Amino acid sequence: MRFLPLFTIFLAAALAFAVNQPGKRSDDGLIKIVSSLPRTGSARGQTDTIVDGIRLAIEELCPKKIVNGVIVQTLEVGGKTYRIEYTDLDDATAAAGQWTAEQETDNAKKAKGDPDVMVYIGTYNSGATKISMPILNAERLLMISPANTSPGLTKPNVGERDEPKRYRPSGEPNFCRVVATDDFQGPAGAEWARDMGLKRVFILDDNEVYGKGVADFFESHGRKIGLTILGRESIDAKAQEFSALMSKIKRMNPDLIYFGGTTQTKGGQIAKDMVASGMTETKMMGPDGCYEGAMIESAGAAVLENRFFATFCGLSPDKLDTTPGGRRFVASYKAKFGKPPSEAYALYGYECGRIAILALQNAGKKDRAAVCRAGLAIRDFDGVTGRWSFDENGDTTLKDLTGVVVRGGEFVFSKSLAVTAK
Repeated sequence: MRFLPLFTIFLAAALAFAVNQPGKRSDDGLIKIVSSLPRTGSARGQTDTIVDGIRLAIEELCPKKIVNGVIVQTLEVGGKTYRIEYTDLDDATAAAGQWTAEQETDNAKKAKGDPDVMVYIGTYNSGATKISMPILNAERLLMISPANTSPGLTKPNVGERDEPKRYRPSGEPNFCRVVATDDFQGPAGAEWARDMGLKRVFILDDNEVYGKGVADFFESHGRKIGLTILGRESIDAKAQEFSALMSKIKRMNPDLIYFGGTTQTKGGQIAKDMVASGMTETKMMGPDGCYEGAMIESAGAAVLENRFFATFCGLSPDKLDTTPGGRRFVASYKAKFGKPPSEAYALYGYECGRIAILALQNAGKKDRAAVCRAGLAIRDFDGVTGRWSFDENGDTTLKDLTGVVVRGGEFVFSKSLAVTAK
């Protein structure tokens, strides 16, 4: 008999152990909900309130019990009591200051590999969902977004080629969202500009999925309703300033600069450079990616005062008192966190948390495919701002659209928006 070298024996044993080692074991009494949001960088203020909303929903719907001497939150699912754990994942890095593909991929793979994770709340950025949705879809893991507005994530023949099919390797949807989409937001912004008499428009975008997409919808609809589009450029979001670009735009004498992008992709710097170039009478408009306190901090309140307008696929926090559900949410949020929900998406984090719990209850068992089907099948949900359902694409039937303006150093409600022109 030929004896193998000792290191070869050790290597073979190690490989055999690695191959035969079982995956992470499921805890039969535990259900996990995770979120993946940019928790590092200037979006932190916004996502803090989203996470607060999620926590509030879980606390309200999952009563606390003492299990083995530890206080835990629990939920009855199919006649069985489960411990509920919520984990707040960060898809941003300090180096980038915003979400990264690598971090979002890592979060999705962690959730996929943990058999106790039944719901994935996220993402904040539509581009991030394009990365994680296929990973989670293969496992039929339910995704609920509080903020994604890119229509291609759900709607065929609206976004890029093969959307949303390319994100669904299982052949079935697993993604839904609680806010309206940019094929409503972009046109609503164009009509608002027209109604304010801002007809000469230069369009900028950050060349990212969300920013470019909403700018496309603004431009297309704007041309249809008679806006004069003076030009369009994609910026380099890594640039430190845009003074040369602003000097060029100034010569065209625009009424409005529309920016398809976010605070993180230099919305505030564009506003500062616009005013510094001498365009003091020119207005600026952006989508909901710029509707956050960080935008005012970045540009400066004086720069934006009565000059910066933002659209939002939802109901602004200062109008939540107009609905009974909104008043209850604000009161509960203040009681829990000692302050009102000042950022736009706090409410929608709360709605995601409520949908997650309802999907688990309706599924009646700890099973990813069952929870996914139950979530997407939700109809006639009594939401904070009204009754709504998920449609066949996973989109909410509630189409709240709001226009806000910076006044007195903060965003305030300006008007309710709607798309009226075909």
